[in-house]
Amino acid sequence: MGVELLLAYLLDLTLGDPPHWPHPVRWLGRLITSMEAPIRRYFVNPRLAGLALTGSCLLAAAGGAAATVLLASRLHPLLGFLVSVVLIYWAISIKDLAAHARAVHLPLRAGNLGAAREALAKIVGRETSQLTEAGVIRATVETIAENTVDGVISPLFYAALGGPPLVWAFKAASTLDSMVGYKTGPYREFGWAGARLDDLLNWLPARLSAGFFTLAAWLTGLNWRQTWRVCWRDGRRHASPNAGWPEAAVSGALGLRLGGPNIYHGELVEKPWIGNGWREPEAADILKTIHLLYVISALTVLFFIFLTLLVKIRLT
Repeated sequence: MGVELLLAYLLDLTLGDPPHWPHPVRWLGRLITSMEAPIRRYFVNPRLAGLALTGSCLLAAAGGAAATVLLASRLHPLLGFLVSVVLIYWAISIKDLAAHARAVHLPLRAGNLGAAREALAKIVGRETSQLTEAGVIRATVETIAENTVDGVISPLFYAALGGPPLVWAFKAASTLDSMVGYKTGPYREFGWAGARLDDLLNWLPARLSAGFFTLAAWLTGLNWRQTWRVCWRDGRRHASPNAGWPEAAVSGALGLRLGGPNIYHGELVEKPWIGNGWREPEAADILKTIHLLYVISALTVLFFIFLTLLVKIRLT
C-alpha cells in the first residue's frame, strides 16, 4: 500500500480536483440527497432514520470501492493497482485546499475585502459578509488547519490502514457530516449518527496532527515549541472534539488567536478563543498556513509509507 499512497499523493499535488471531472464525493452527495426523503418517510424516529442513512452510505462507499478494485484486478493486476491509486487520490485534498485559500489571499493582498469575503464563503459555513480583514484571515487559517486533518491526515491514515474500501467509508462519514451533521434545525437528530461517526473516525488523526504540526513548524522555521504547547493546552477547548487540535497547533505556530464567536446560518455561535493572541492577523499568515499544509502532507505520506513497510517486514 505504500506505493499506492505515494502515487496518490503525487497525483493530488499535480491534478488537484478538476471541477468538471467525475468524483466519488459528488456521487455520495447525490446519493445522500436522493435517500434522505424516502428514509425519513420509512423511519419515523429521526435518529433511527439518520442511522439507516449512515449505514447505507458507508456500505455503498466501502462496497463500491472494494468491488471496483476487485473487478479491475480480475481484468488485470496492474489495472487493479491503478484503480486503487486513483481511489486514494480522490480521497485526499491538498492542492484544492491550497487553491481555495490562495483565492482568499489574492484579493486581500490587493485590498479587495469584498472579493476575499466571497472567496471565503465558498469554503466555510460561517457568515462572511460582515467579517473584518482580520476575521477573514482567521477563518481562512482555521479552515486550512481543520481540513489538514479532514482532507489529508485522516484519508491517508485510513488508506494505509485498509486501502480504498476503508478510506471511502471514512469519506462517506465525512460527506454525511458536511451535508446533514448540523446541530440545529431539522438535522439535529437526523444528522446525529453521521456527525458522531465522523468525530470518531477523526479522533486519532486529529491527535496525531499535534506531532505533524510541531515537526512541520520546526522544519519551516516557525515556533515549534509554542505549537506543541498551545495544541495540548487549547486543543480540547473547541466545541468539536477534533477541530481544536489542528487549530490550536496553527495558533501556536503563527502566534495568532483563533476561534471566538461567529455567525453560522444566521445564529451566533459562541466559541472559545484558542491561543494567546500575541499579534493581529496578516494576509501572509494564510501563505504560512498553506506552507504548513504542504509540509505536513509530505510528512504524513512518508510516515504512513514507513509504517506500512514496517508492518510488511514484520509479517514476512
